[in-house]
Amino acid sequence: MKKSGSRRKRIMHNWELYLFIAPCMLYFIVFQYVPMYGVQIAFKNFLPAKGFAGSKWVGFDHFERFFHSYYFWDLLWNTFSLSLYELAVGFPLPIILALAFNEIKNGLFKRSVQTVTYAPHFISIVVMAGMIITFLSPSSGILIRLIEWVGLQPASFLEDPRWFKTVYVLSGVWQSAGWGTIIYLAALSAVDPQLHEAAIVDGASRLKRVLHINIPTIIPTIAILLILNVGNILGVGYEKVLLLQNSLNMESSDVISTFVYRSGLLNNQLSFSTAVGLFNSVVNAILLLTVNRIAKKTSDNSLW
Repeated sequence: MKKSGSRRKRIMHNWELYLFIAPCMLYFIVFQYVPMYGVQIAFKNFLPAKGFAGSKWVGFDHFERFFHSYYFWDLLWNTFSLSLYELAVGFPLPIILALAFNEIKNGLFKRSVQTVTYAPHFISIVVMAGMIITFLSPSSGILIRLIEWVGLQPASFLEDPRWFKTVYVLSGVWQSAGWGTIIYLAALSAVDPQLHEAAIVDGASRLKRVLHINIPTIIPTIAILLILNVGNILGVGYEKVLLLQNSLNMESSDVISTFVYRSGLLNNQLSFSTAVGLFNSVVNAILLLTVNRIAKKTSDNSLW
């Protein structure tokens, strides 16, 4: 009772803070935790007319069906390869940009370049996909015309399965790299100027100061963001993939999220698509826990 009273007293004393975080907590409860009740349909032959309770329990049948399907390994490979490609190209670039921005002394030039790199982030995915399709159109695309102008033979970027992942990743990097530098620039602002002054006195070049002062400062931030990115490695969103997908590039563009969309909403296989989505989420959770545990054992940079 005494402990409960003490907790109540602390809450009443800081009621403004609890009121401030209440909308965020309410959002997660309503849109993240309450829908978890519906995960049970992955283990049932769900019929909307019978509801959750009346639908027949089938256990792991839907999972076994997915694991033994001919398209399982293709979906898994496309999702993994696309995510790893995006991680390998897209993760280091904001770090490099942030380190470069931090070294620019001309304020006007720095703000101009930052604005140019940030701006694509505010373009919606639908508009971005439309721009990509327009720019890479074989008949009138400006990038196709530019490649022809320099005397090269343009590839079928949107039709050739071998080019789909590159188009997807590079367009994503162009859209998000500038925005991703904000976190690293915030971390770099914590660097003590006296460290740079002492390094300059010792004769350290700008490159050495970046390598031995700036980068070690942002390593904890890099580690945490890397853990979060690896934990979402199978979480390739279906929106952009679906907008760029066509019957010709399906071989490399069909990922787990688009398969779930097609199975659940288009083919009305609600239980099966839920099972596939649940498998996707479980793998992401396992990866997140594994990478976080490795980071915790090798360094102090972990989420918990």
